[in-house]
Amino acid sequence: MAAGSNSVWAIDLGNSALKALRLSDVGGIVEVVGFDHIRHDKILVGSGVKDAERDELIAISLRQFIKQNDLGRDEVVVSVPSQNSFARFVNLPPVEKKRIPEIVKFEAAQQIPFDINDVQWDWQPMSETGSAESKVGIFAVKNDVVNSMLSYFTAEDLPVTCIQMAPMALYNYACYDMLAAAGGVDAVNRGIVIMDIGAENTDLVVCTPSAVWQRCIPMGGNAFTRAIAEAFRLSFEKAEKLKCTAAVSKYARQLLQAMKPIFTDLGSEVQRSLNYFASSNPDVKLTKVIAFGGGTKLRGLLKYFQQTLQMPVERPDAFKRLAMAEGVSAAKFHESTGDFGIVYGLALQGLGLGRIESNLLPRSIARSMVWAGKARYFTAAACMLLAVSLMCFGRVWFDRASYQHAQDVRGKIDQLITSAKQAENKVQQQKQQGKNYRAAIDKQYKYFDHRDVLPSVTYMILSSLPNEKNNQDQAALYEAFRNGDVETVMAVPRKKREQIFITRMAAMFVDDLEIAQFSEMDFLIQTGAKGGMEEEEEEEGSYNEEWGYMKGTGGRRGQGSRFMPPRMGGAAAAVADKKPGFMVTIAGYSPCEKVGRLIDPVGVEGDRAKWGFVTRLAHFDRLRGEQCPFELYKRNEKDHFKLDIGAVDSSDARMPVGIGMGGAGSESAPYPAVGLQRILVDPMTKETISKVPLLDAEGKRKIDRFGKALFEVNDHWFVLNLKLLWKEAPQERAPAAGGS
Repeated sequence: MAAGSNSVWAIDLGNSALKALRLSDVGGIVEVVGFDHIRHDKILVGSGVKDAERDELIAISLRQFIKQNDLGRDEVVVSVPSQNSFARFVNLPPVEKKRIPEIVKFEAAQQIPFDINDVQWDWQPMSETGSAESKVGIFAVKNDVVNSMLSYFTAEDLPVTCIQMAPMALYNYACYDMLAAAGGVDAVNRGIVIMDIGAENTDLVVCTPSAVWQRCIPMGGNAFTRAIAEAFRLSFEKAEKLKCTAAVSKYARQLLQAMKPIFTDLGSEVQRSLNYFASSNPDVKLTKVIAFGGGTKLRGLLKYFQQTLQMPVERPDAFKRLAMAEGVSAAKFHESTGDFGIVYGLALQGLGLGRIESNLLPRSIARSMVWAGKARYFTAAACMLLAVSLMCFGRVWFDRASYQHAQDVRGKIDQLITSAKQAENKVQQQKQQGKNYRAAIDKQYKYFDHRDVLPSVTYMILSSLPNEKNNQDQAALYEAFRNGDVETVMAVPRKKREQIFITRMAAMFVDDLEIAQFSEMDFLIQTGAKGGMEEEEEEEGSYNEEWGYMKGTGGRRGQGSRFMPPRMGGAAAAVADKKPGFMVTIAGYSPCEKVGRLIDPVGVEGDRAKWGFVTRLAHFDRLRGEQCPFELYKRNEKDHFKLDIGAVDSSDARMPVGIGMGGAGSESAPYPAVGLQRILVDPMTKETISKVPLLDAEGKRKIDRFGKALFEVNDHWFVLNLKLLWKEAPQERAPAAGGS
């Protein structure tokens, strides 16, 4: 690396943006001469971004960078991501100084987990001055990664003078700006942690004045985006926008809940990594965490890390040893300081101020750059030789050119004819390949033939719920609930409100409804706790007067006989007898006292005014006056239709999750905490919806004459399993005899 360079450009091609920083060493003071932060049109590792599109997005950002900045003859230093690189620090046996390169080459072949010919690698001494140990750092990256990175700059005619690993660039920044500024931070006994949260990965770099340890965690900002996309069923791009505005979104609480598992996983990985470092380096005390990257802008993330790691976590808004040159906007620079950690370290190495000076640029390119520095001398000598040659042989060349003039014309004609034949052959080849391309395109388009099926299933289910059209007697209640009018909602006694609240719904396509079992859906709908049934079972076929529905259509959730598929006579028969469709599981709760009649009343087929949720599903064609592609399958058979109902009770292991919200704790609630875990309330009206004990005038629990506690049942939960036959399902072709 040329330490004498007056200024240098450092460029980091991230997954979300191009970050660039130009530093200059003026009299021992490092100044910011220029900087740029260009966001890509799309996140490079976003959903649906192909390799070709990714290359084009990078090329567009590079062109914009070159257009906006005067690069001149400044050297250019770039970084490669940590997940594509390798770093190892080893202690060498005591040998003569001149033999160290030979020993290092041997160690590199042993340590690098790839063929030494397939990587670009470099090394440098890491021993402290006066230390008896001979310690070196070995750094490597695969050739295809380096070539891919260089191709972007070569395409824009932008020569690169140095390639460095992103974690080592962060270490250079820490040594120069943090550790040196703190006076060495107590020799080697104290250090800092740098955490760079990118789109797909998080770099963890532990820095001390004499050593560095790094780990790449395969989890970054896109993990939060995917969690939001999955929770809200959005595209990746829409989920990314929602994540960026989470702090001011009205759905902030729901967004935080969706991202909570990612918070936990990422925090656990960081904690586990630092615990491993601490166990391997017991003498080093970590003092704080410096956070870089776009992921650190996520609301609450740094606070969560601070609580998890039990040490200060900060996102820098300025660099301690970096001055601003005249004409550079300090305000704009500080807006992007949190993204400039890598380019700061790269630029320091370009100026010869980096602790790590390894260069992973291919040796052939580095050699050509050295020769390019001497090109002007060779050019002058070549010009002199050319001038002499022209003077000596000018006449000869002139005569020969005249003689061969006609031959050159003939040669050009032959070349044109050859080029035309080659072009014609290529045209024929492309025409021949056109049929294959068309077949491939048609195959891909077939995936979109039935993309509206699941929305149709959802529409059918939601349209069958109680609403203004299905139950005009309580139209005012539904309108008040939709408008958030709590007073009007509460004017109707809770147990008389014919409402159904769905907390979980899942649908799964199966080739044959006849042999499909509801146990395959258990992982899609979670219950409140694990364990067996504690309540007594009701006899199948009995009528439940309290809830108003007929038992025996499935029994308790998770029970029922196992169904074995029937034997088929052959492949053709199997295709003909299959009943394709969807298994649907719906979980939720209802304030209605007769929840069974609201969901699946008995004997009301002829009275449309008394239809329940399931009745409307069974007669959806009549309900909507339009042809429905689905049909409720074998409603009266327990293997194909199950309905479980229970009182809302937080201690009930069968109750689905997501019902209501926690009320006052058992210590402050008006009910003794005997046998109760917590009281659940309506999120809108704050009415109690869970089963609560009956109390006497003295506040004690009432019991019956058998000594059994008496309860007041409020809302009821339900889990409904049903099957929808897809009448318009595409017919699959029977496999050929003897096929697999």
